[in-house]
Amino acid sequence: MTNICRRTMNLRIYLFLVAVSLATLLLHAQDQSLSGRLLDEQQQPVEYANVVLLSLPDSAFVAGVVSDAQGAFRLTHSGKGSLLRISCVGFAELYRNVGSGDLGTLTLHTDSRMLGEVTVKGDLPKTRLKGDAMITTVTGSVLEQAGTAENLLDKIPNVTAKDGEVNVFGRGTAEIYINGRKVRNASELDQLSSANIRQVEVVTNPGARYDASVKAVVRILTKKVVGEGFGFNNRLYVRNDRYAGWAFLEQYNFNYRHRGFDLSAMLYADDWRWGQPQDITQVTHLDKEWSQHLDVGYKGRSKTVSGALTLNYQFNPNHSMGLRYDYRRTPSEKSDQYTTTDVLTDGVQTDRNISRMQILAPATKHTLNYYYNGRAGQWSIDFNADGYWTSLRETQRSDETADQSGDRSVHTYNRDRSSLQAAKLVVSRPLWQGNLSFGGEYAYTRRTSRYRNPEGLMADNDSRIRELTASGFVEYSTFGKVSAQAGLRYEHVDFDYYERDVHMDEQSRTYDNLFPSLNVNIPVGRVQMQLTYAGKVTRPNYSILRDATQYVNRYTYQTGNPFLRPTLMQNLSVAASYQWLNLYVGYSHVKDDISQICVNYSDDDPTIGLLNWYNLDAYDQLAAALTLAPTIGPWRPQLVVQMQQQWFSMETHEGRVNLNHPIAPFAWNNS
Repeated sequence: MTNICRRTMNLRIYLFLVAVSLATLLLHAQDQSLSGRLLDEQQQPVEYANVVLLSLPDSAFVAGVVSDAQGAFRLTHSGKGSLLRISCVGFAELYRNVGSGDLGTLTLHTDSRMLGEVTVKGDLPKTRLKGDAMITTVTGSVLEQAGTAENLLDKIPNVTAKDGEVNVFGRGTAEIYINGRKVRNASELDQLSSANIRQVEVVTNPGARYDASVKAVVRILTKKVVGEGFGFNNRLYVRNDRYAGWAFLEQYNFNYRHRGFDLSAMLYADDWRWGQPQDITQVTHLDKEWSQHLDVGYKGRSKTVSGALTLNYQFNPNHSMGLRYDYRRTPSEKSDQYTTTDVLTDGVQTDRNISRMQILAPATKHTLNYYYNGRAGQWSIDFNADGYWTSLRETQRSDETADQSGDRSVHTYNRDRSSLQAAKLVVSRPLWQGNLSFGGEYAYTRRTSRYRNPEGLMADNDSRIRELTASGFVEYSTFGKVSAQAGLRYEHVDFDYYERDVHMDEQSRTYDNLFPSLNVNIPVGRVQMQLTYAGKVTRPNYSILRDATQYVNRYTYQTGNPFLRPTLMQNLSVAASYQWLNLYVGYSHVKDDISQICVNYSDDDPTIGLLNWYNLDAYDQLAAALTLAPTIGPWRPQLVVQMQQQWFSMETHEGRVNLNHPIAPFAWNNS
């Protein structure tokens, strides 16, 4: 009853916030509006064009907006303006005498002047700061030939992408969007060709419209497909890893397009191999010093089939909707880990353990997405709904041979089922000399996990997690020479943990938080500068909240900690862009960070180390990156120099130790 009342109360608060935002917008419904759509000479949308309304005869500024990814714009005014000026780098300025209403489609012409035998044309810089993001133009650049979307992202300044994971320097794992749709299956990046991508936007400090746990966002915008009828293409990709061996994938894409109707399908299959050798040293300090030196060889192979069906329909320039379904089945995933462990006691070898661990992990995933984008008068509506279902069966067998402690085999069985239902609504409209957005997000997650160890070395586990998240946000953006974006986000999280269907009160949590954000863009001469601030949170994921203990080898176990607190961060950053030079500096204050630490498994056998997760003391960290990417004839070099520094210390067996050494990676790429 208590949980029901609490959720009802928070739902009322959420609805109240939305109602207040809606009432604020309605106060300005009497303003006049101008709308239209900008296309270039190839009938492609013109994004980020400046649309400014001026008064006559003094040409004073009345209102201004920036065109969106579809080239559409809408601005409100009090009726004082009568001259519309549209400008964009690379295009000739366009002027129109206007009143109010829909101007329809406007064509911008390339800014080109003939000087004898020379043609001078405006061109966008390849990477620039705009709005809340660092934008890299892909169309017309060498990045079009990068290969897959993942290959392309790995060449974007301050972004690394490998094996389906995309990281932004100084922030961590990024949330990915393709044409406004959140990517929930990382394999999509491998299924999208770089030749079909128009631009990439990297947000290092996401604002209020994104979940507070999102540290970075990468938005991928694809090219508008032209032509009608039936289309087909396929690709074959082959890779040879010097350690793992050969791997390949094949993909077939089908498409039918007629007027506003677009139907596409994808079939995909791969036989993938991976591997990595590792050398690990683990030292346990008791009355004696126990040291393990592990020589690990790890190889894996999976076979996957997947398919996707996508339906899009554009009713008219103001309304479109779509549906996408993805199916992914991995009937075979097998990994082998060979480990030789030398055990030393006070520097003297006392045992050698040779183990082979085999893991079988077949899995199935279903993903469903529905979206609607529309305009009604001055209102813009963006709605997304997602469903995600996955199941995993993991079998692990470890065969060990030891000189002193004998031979044995250990078996474990793990079965996980997860589901997610989520919806997000963003409503916006022009207001004063900017744009006001508000909306909300809802997500319900359920996960069950069953873990068995027949030998009884570790306790069996049967856990269930349910999580309800409801949030609301409001965000206001201004346009002009100096632009700004300020937002506030409220999040309510209800987390329930069950062990063998018994509700565990101490592990179950409820969180209510407010997260402010601010983004300011300031031009300094020809240098673009961006200042950002945002409050962020990292909530522990389900795998490290589990109460089950897993077997690694006879000297090492690992487990989760259901009592972990979320990590809270205050992030500040400054970025600058000038032609082919980009600079980024980010600062964070981190509280209750989560890290894995090894402790004794039990007093009865202290030689066994238990890897567990703990909250750390608060600390500060700094990250800086400089990217130089000039174009010299056909040569496009890229130099990336980075630095990370933290101010952190922790208690160890030797007392408090400072872990403040800076890290300075660099990369030198050439195309």
